[in-house]
Amino acid sequence: MSGISPSFGSEQRPLILVADDDKDIRVFLRKVMEKERYRVIEVNDGKQCLDAYQTIKPDIVLLDAVMPVMDGFTCCKQLRQIAKNNLKSAVDTYTDSTLNNTVISKIWEPSTPILMITCLDDEESVNRAFEAEATDYVTKPIHWPVLRQRLRGLLKQAHVYKQLEAANQALQHLANVDGLTELANRRRFDDYLNNQWINLAEKEEKFPLSMILCDIDFFKFYNDKYGHPAGDICLQKVGAVLSLKAQKHEDLVARYGGEEFAVIMPYTHASGAVHIAEAIQAGIKDLQIVHDGSAVSQHVTLSMGVATVIPTWESSPSELIVLADKALYQAKAGGRDRFVSSS
Repeated sequence: MSGISPSFGSEQRPLILVADDDKDIRVFLRKVMEKERYRVIEVNDGKQCLDAYQTIKPDIVLLDAVMPVMDGFTCCKQLRQIAKNNLKSAVDTYTDSTLNNTVISKIWEPSTPILMITCLDDEESVNRAFEAEATDYVTKPIHWPVLRQRLRGLLKQAHVYKQLEAANQALQHLANVDGLTELANRRRFDDYLNNQWINLAEKEEKFPLSMILCDIDFFKFYNDKYGHPAGDICLQKVGAVLSLKAQKHEDLVARYGGEEFAVIMPYTHASGAVHIAEAIQAGIKDLQIVHDGSAVSQHVTLSMGVATVIPTWESSPSELIVLADKALYQAKAGGRDRFVSSS
C-alpha cells in the first residue's frame, strides 16, 4: 500500500481514498487533488481499498472499476456491506440510550460517496456500477475540471447527510433518554421490553427474560428534608449504581417514573436476576447517602421486585411487569430495604 500517510496534518481537510492499479493515474490524481488541499491515500487494488477504508474512514472513495485481485464493482459492494454491518452493530449496541461520537460516525458511513472511475462507458458497466451502490461514475481519460466539480458536489452532499444524521440521532437521543439521570426513559423502556419479548418469543429454544423494578424508600421524605436539588443528585447516584451493576451487553436500565427504576435483562435466569439485585442493594448501601427521613435506615435504601418469565406468543410483556410489581409491593410490605423474587 503506497502513500498511507495523509499528505496534510489538518483533520479538517477532506480525505480521499484512491484505488487504482495504474500508477500514472494515481500520481496524476494525487498531484491535482493535493493542489486542491485534499489529503490523499493511494492503494493498488480492491482488497487494499477495503483494508484502508476501515482504517482511515475517508470522506470519498475514488474506485477504479477494473483492477487485479478484486475489481471495483466487487469492492464497492463490499464497502457498502461494511458500512451496513457497522450501522447494524451501532444500533445493536444502542441499548442504554447513550449517544456518543463512535456511534454517530458509524451511522454516517453509509453516506460515504463512492465515485467509480472506469474506461468502460457502456450501458452494462454503468448499470453494474449503480447496482454495486456507487454514488456516481466518471470515465477515463479523466478530465480534472469535471472530476473536481464532482468531488466538490459529493463532499457537500456528504456533509449535509452527516448534519441530518446528527440531528436525527440527537432527536432520537432526546426522545429516549431521561434528562436527569441519562438513563433510558419510560418510552425507551416500553420499546425495548416489547422488542426483547418478540425476539425471545420467536426463538425455538426458550430463553428467559428477567426484570427488576426498584423504588427508593421514603423518597418523598428525602425531598422534603433535603430539597429537590439534593433529590435530583440522589436519583443520579442511584441510577449510576444500577447502570454499573447491570453488566450484560443486552441489559437496559431505565428510569421508570419518579423515584422508580427498572432493569430489563434478556437471557437472564431467575438466579442471575437475584444476583444482580443483591449487587444493586450492596452498591446502594456503599453510597452511604444520609436519609434521616427514612424509617428503615439512616441512609438511602431500595425496595426491589424481581421477576423472570419465558416469553411466548400466548403471553405479553405486561405479565412480566405485573409480576415484578407484585414482588416490589411485597418487598415494601415486608419492611422495605430488601428485594423479593416472584420465582
